[in-house]
Amino acid sequence: MHLTNGHRQFEVNQANQVYVGDITYIDTQEGWLYLAVVIDLYSRQIVGWSMAERMKTKLVNDALMMAIWQRKPAKGLL
Repeated sequence: MHLTNGHRQFEVNQANQVYVGDITYIDTQEGWLYLAVVIDLYSRQIVGWSMAERMKTKLVNDALMMAIWQRKPAKGLL
C-alpha cells in the first residue's frame, strides 16, 4: 500500500485495505437530502452509503457501518 497525499497518488494492492468517504447534498422538492458514501480505494466501488435530511455524525457512521457489515474487512483497515 502506498499513499501519497500531496500528489493524490493512492496505490492499494487489494480490496478492503483503505476506505475513503465523501458527503454531498441533493436539492429535492422537499428540501436538501444529504448523501454519505464510503468507497473502497482499491476497486473504487461504493461499499457503504447513507442518506438523511440533516448532516449529522449518524449519517457518516451509518455509511461506514454498512461498509463494514457488507465487506467484513480484516484488522488494519484505514
